[in-house]
Amino acid sequence: MRRWLRQHHYALMVSLRRLAKQPFSSIANVLVIALSLTLPIVGASILLSAQPVLREVSVSPQLTLFLEQNVTAEQNRALAQQLQRDHGDVISSVQSIPKAQALNNLKSNPGWSSALSVLPGNPLPDALVVSLRDSENQAEEADRLAADLADLDGVDTVQLDSEWVRRLQAIMHTARIGLGLLGLGVILVVLATVFNTVRMQALTQREEIAVARLVGATETFVRRPFLYLGAMTGIAASLIAIGVAALALVPLNEALGHLAASYGAQFALQLPDASSLLLATVAVAILGAAAARWSVTRNTRF
Repeated sequence: MRRWLRQHHYALMVSLRRLAKQPFSSIANVLVIALSLTLPIVGASILLSAQPVLREVSVSPQLTLFLEQNVTAEQNRALAQQLQRDHGDVISSVQSIPKAQALNNLKSNPGWSSALSVLPGNPLPDALVVSLRDSENQAEEADRLAADLADLDGVDTVQLDSEWVRRLQAIMHTARIGLGLLGLGVILVVLATVFNTVRMQALTQREEIAVARLVGATETFVRRPFLYLGAMTGIAASLIAIGVAALALVPLNEALGHLAASYGAQFALQLPDASSLLLATVAVAILGAAAARWSVTRNTRF
């Protein structure tokens, strides 16, 4: 165990010395990876911060069933019970709005009170407001339910505005795909940058590696400092990217705060939780080590 620790300590010190010998190149490589990592971190912050707001917006899509004029109060209640019984898996609640209540609500609005006062009677129908349960495919379920309810006896018209739900889902789906493609691009940047860095280091240390092999050094011993080099590059770039992303959110939150305040709301972007950031840092370190191993294996065959 002590020998294993001594070997890894030696490899780590060798990697640090190699980085210190070329400070400008090392810093440039770390910054390239860090800036590439900043974009997906900010994108993930926007998506994660928007999720609670979107859940509040789309938590209860509704259908409004306007009943025929000849439907009685008893038939109205029976229809509401039938909806709960037959479609309880997708319906959260059914609210009955009598025509008299709807008329009074309109009369309470000054813009409608004068116009409604000249009507001889109540032209409004009874209505049932159907709230749907939250689900992954709200728009599709709302469309299917609207088509089924339109054929019920006593139902004159079904009003459904599911287009905004569909658009919202499409926007979120597109954003997730874009973030995934951005993450793939970052992976390629990390691989290419670390591969090229290790390649230059391997060519620079060509004679040293050859001598080490002559005195009996194993391939694992030769590769280990380069693996540490790739991992440390990934860790340093990840930490810098997290710091840059946190700084970038400050002006964004200030602008979004003014915009949200104009709508009487509060909204702020937040970085992903610490466990997610730690997991991402470890993933980048592993990716850097893998790229380093690939590079040193290809470029030290001499």
